[in-house]
Amino acid sequence: MYSRRRFLQVTSSWALSPLVGHAACEDVISRFNGVSTAEQVTAGLDLTGRTALVTGVNSGIGYETMRVLALRGAHVLGTARTEEKGRRACDTVEGATTPLVLELSDFNSVVACANKVRDMGVPIDMLICNAGAIFSDLQQINGLEAHFVINYLGHYLLVNQLLDRLIAAPHGRIVIVGSRAHQSAPLDGIQFNDLSGSSWFDRQTAYGHSKLANGLHSLELSRRLLGTGVTSNVIHPGVVQTNIARDLPNWQQLAFRIYGYLFLKDLQEGAATSVYVATHQNLTGISGCYFADSNPAVPDKNMQDQAMASRLWEVSEDLLREYLV
Repeated sequence: MYSRRRFLQVTSSWALSPLVGHAACEDVISRFNGVSTAEQVTAGLDLTGRTALVTGVNSGIGYETMRVLALRGAHVLGTARTEEKGRRACDTVEGATTPLVLELSDFNSVVACANKVRDMGVPIDMLICNAGAIFSDLQQINGLEAHFVINYLGHYLLVNQLLDRLIAAPHGRIVIVGSRAHQSAPLDGIQFNDLSGSSWFDRQTAYGHSKLANGLHSLELSRRLLGTGVTSNVIHPGVVQTNIARDLPNWQQLAFRIYGYLFLKDLQEGAATSVYVATHQNLTGISGCYFADSNPAVPDKNMQDQAMASRLWEVSEDLLREYLV
């Protein structure tokens, strides 16, 4: 078995390697666009025999991602914050699904979830890091800003816990749901000197900061996974009408729903890029790319900063060291 410890040791020597697939990102143009749905981008695919893990399946994009992957024959391991929510979501989907409990703000929960997956003894063909949150006020978890913990750090831990299962697959794919909101992060990028958020927090900046971290995570993964057969890409799902605003004040939730009804993508369109990048045969071997509307896109320069990505990995490893053994 390719252990997590061995992965962390070996990949430090790959940190300066050319980004596999990066030069080919702009060449993988699809016929799909911003109004394509998840069913349309997977039409004709048979995913029988493949296993996908999708975080945050109890609602929104995560639910639609699970539904369509299961519809195409994949066995989907769907995570939710409680067993009840996960089971309720899985029970309403046609196809093979298994609910798992995952609370991304609780690192012990992340490890427990990964252990359950590992106990199943199956390769993970697709790992889609979808779950996320947005808060109106500054919240901290173990002294760290909450968006950074939930949207990024919990997924960093989950991915590292499951790398051996991804490597065991013929062509494992990691899809990290980022956002165009990474452009709202602080101008100098990741706030390594104050990850608590105390000196720079506002809602838009903090959410963008976490989404920049998502993109840098994928960038560094794609380098460290060179030679394993596993790829990592980050996607912007579009601005989608979901319940991500559930923790905002009531008037902001109402404004979001009204704006969403008028201007935003629906869930079927919002899940399209995730499932496209996770499944399409044209993307075999393509790694380190950023996708929007099921096509390659160009992220902000900070999300292309490989030195920042490497530093973020090292800082995250230090923060989570006791959970990575």
